[in-house]
Amino acid sequence: MEEPRIRLGGDDVWLELARNDGDSWQVTADWCSWLTADFATDLSVAEVVDFAARVLSHLRAPSGGRFSAAVTPGRNNPLTLTAEPVGDGFAHFVRLTPNGDDDACHVQMEIDPIATSELREAFSALHAALVV
Repeated sequence: MEEPRIRLGGDDVWLELARNDGDSWQVTADWCSWLTADFATDLSVAEVVDFAARVLSHLRAPSGGRFSAAVTPGRNNPLTLTAEPVGDGFAHFVRLTPNGDDDACHVQMEIDPIATSELREAFSALHAALVV
């Protein structure tokens, strides 16, 4: 059985959060093959379930406004998504912090707009795979 994962973006710019095993997760991002990030991070299933649920709450009843969600609330947060409404979807601004919330070591990138229905489907699938 494949481990739970979510991938946002297209061929040129993308972000993936995938469980390796237990509480080990891999965060991988690529921007036109010029800038890449690929690192392991310790996240609990509960943290990822909560992250997916918070994003879904914004996508199920969109307010038409910008929203942001961090995978974890603490210093060791490896990933924050900020969603900006564009047309019938959202563009995402991604902040990756492989060594925790450290302003000296982070990657920021933008993912082109993704339709709200596609985002709901992706986050619903991640959430469902984790709350078995």
